Amino acid sequence: MRSCVRPVLALALFALLAAGPAAGQGLVVSPSGDNQRATVTQQIGPVKATVDYSSPRVALRGQDRKGKIWGQLVPYGLSDLGFNDCKNCPWRAGANMNTTFAVTHDVQVEGKPLPAGTYGLHMIPGEAEWTVIFSRNSNSWGSYWYDPKEDALRVTVKPVKSEYHEWLTYEFTEREPEKATVALKWEELSVPVRIAVPNAKELWVVSIRSQLRAGLGFDGHYLQEAADWCLQNKVNLPEALAWAEKAMTPAVGGSETFSTLSTLWRAQLANGKEAEAAKTLERALANPTATPVAIHYLGRQLQAEGKKDDAIRVYQMNAKRFPNQWPVNVGLMRAWAAAGDRKKALEHAKLALAQAPDPQNRKNLENMVKLLEEGKEIK
Repeated sequence: MRSCVRPVLALALFALLAAGPAAGQGLVVSPSGDNQRATVTQQIGPVKATVDYSSPRVALRGQDRKGKIWGQLVPYGLSDLGFNDCKNCPWRAGANMNTTFAVTHDVQVEGKPLPAGTYGLHMIPGEAEWTVIFSRNSNSWGSYWYDPKEDALRVTVKPVKSEYHEWLTYEFTEREPEKATVALKWEELSVPVRIAVPNAKELWVVSIRSQLRAGLGFDGHYLQEAADWCLQNKVNLPEALAWAEKAMTPAVGGSETFSTLSTLWRAQLANGKEAEAAKTLERALANPTATPVAIHYLGRQLQAEGKKDDAIRVYQMNAKRFPNQWPVNVGLMRAWAAAGDRKKALEHAKLALAQAPDPQNRKNLENMVKLLEEGKEIK
């Protein structure tokens, strides 16, 4: 019980140290009950989520407590902790000092808003359902000073069976760019809590803008990179256009190249400036830095984004400037395949196969020829 519910000796030691001449400093010794401190951090988009906790174990000094954790060592429901008049207190979700949960930005926990900050993490265990509490008090010893008036958020979650964990552990699972699940795991139980950052892309834009203002905005390369990121993620499109335009100016070491003009072209299209975009694409394809491979990859990028008509146009313009070259025939194969003309796609696939520069590309083209001959689609 002492290791994660009632650390009476540790409290006595704490009080003794606080009363001595070295109050405010304290003696650094091994943690009470050998409950080692641990920290786990996960980035969700630009948001950092951190759990800091003390970790008790199932076996304590030769005593095997397996099967006696949930409902016994950690009681179900609220508990009378026998100290500080806390008669209906939750579990500290760890051992010793508060388990804390911190986020650098506002997030959603189980679909409910939680502002940026550091919180004391408490839980009310149950056989079928748990309540997870985020308290604005994050500096207390365990749950002895818990006050429901300080709750910032309460959510309800379902416990699930887990692989065995000797030590109480927090893990981030099911990680995605805009969401993750943090799970308390101990013995054979897991308590998962979902965290979401629905505005992750907007937060990235804020971060990018700040980085450019801090000095990277004096370099055309970073301006172009910022514009490309926004275009790829379909956010902040007007500013992406401004960044793409500035990336080509001599003031930031920029110039008109196939790469910078391609970014500008895509930014103009994204902002509905079709006439300007058409002229920019012509300038890009005529630029001395344009190569058949670079133009081909632009077409592939557009095709991957689902812009079939734009991709076909780029493949065809590549063929006009660099006729009968390997990447050009590969592009025409893809253009005709996308247009539904497998006969012409197969014709250019065979031309590209004869021009393949290495075994890997030759093998890929052989597979595509086979697919086209069988009347199947190519990717």
